[in-house]
Amino acid sequence: MVEILRKSRKTGGLPPGTVIYTGDKKTTEVKIQVIDYDEATIEEHEVKTPEECEKFLKSNTVSWINVTGIHNTELIERVGKVFNLHPLVLEDIANTNQRPKIEDYGDYLFIVCKMIFYDKNDELKVVQMSMVISDNFLITFEETEGDVFDILRSRIRNGKGKVRKLKSDYLAYYLLDSIVDNYFISLEKIGEEIEDIEEDVIKHPRQAIIGEIQKLRRDLIYIRKSVWPMRDVAIGLERDESKIINKGTKVYLRDLYDHTIQIIDVIETYRDVLSGLIDMHLSSMSNKMNEIMKLLTIISTIFIPMTFLASIYGMNWPHIPEFDLTYGYYYVWIAFILISGSMLYYFRRKKWI
Repeated sequence: MVEILRKSRKTGGLPPGTVIYTGDKKTTEVKIQVIDYDEATIEEHEVKTPEECEKFLKSNTVSWINVTGIHNTELIERVGKVFNLHPLVLEDIANTNQRPKIEDYGDYLFIVCKMIFYDKNDELKVVQMSMVISDNFLITFEETEGDVFDILRSRIRNGKGKVRKLKSDYLAYYLLDSIVDNYFISLEKIGEEIEDIEEDVIKHPRQAIIGEIQKLRRDLIYIRKSVWPMRDVAIGLERDESKIINKGTKVYLRDLYDHTIQIIDVIETYRDVLSGLIDMHLSSMSNKMNEIMKLLTIISTIFIPMTFLASIYGMNWPHIPEFDLTYGYYYVWIAFILISGSMLYYFRRKKWI
């Protein structure tokens, strides 16, 4: 397994910064949290080694084993030995650039999906989660601490809903549904930002808005790249003939598929809206520039005849007419005022200003 991961890293399969196990060298800190439950009982604890999870292989309860810190390849290898996972599955778990997918290995199903959420700095985070589903246990592999399953954990602890009454396939559905529901939350935040930008485009167009629109378009692309394959995962689970997926769970999987279709529709709608906002912004900026040019043109037009008169009477010739008038200076000012006033009146009549 370690050799496979080393080879994958050399060929560019693993992302930069991945920790490779080298003998006794200490690797990345990890956590293994277990929630073991049935309809009547629940146990929740943190184990120190993957070997402690071996007792859950043949238990009559449902065991949710959550592994955090997938870049520790020694840990992944040991988990693989305990649960007899295929080396290609272990390689896909360590590679965080995987596309969401589902694979059937007979005794278990392997799923890769993406969790999406906004952090405290309003930056979109895309975190990979891998999932191994067997008849009585489910293993999730997460890149870092922090996920979108707090509500699910609370329902398991409090015994609410059907999750404590059903098998690991329903738990897998609930996990995927939590991920998809969080897509809606991210899209709702994007929708609010789109409304704010639309108001700014109409009332206060400025150059910085283009950067804000491009950021939202980039976030939508990230979400779209995660949601499109999730649609295939949902329909693959529904149509899969594996004994792990019960017929009763397939009804919920169809609902999961419908949610992914709704998200895709919302994404396409937002993309069209953002494209329209770009056109609207460019049009607003152009109109703003036209208004500025219009104002400058009017001012220039008003001053042209006054400049003409001033240039005539400013020529240094001894016999200029009206040069000896006592109140000539005031007459010129009266002419300036009359000319500018009549031009402003004319522009107003024509509705140019």
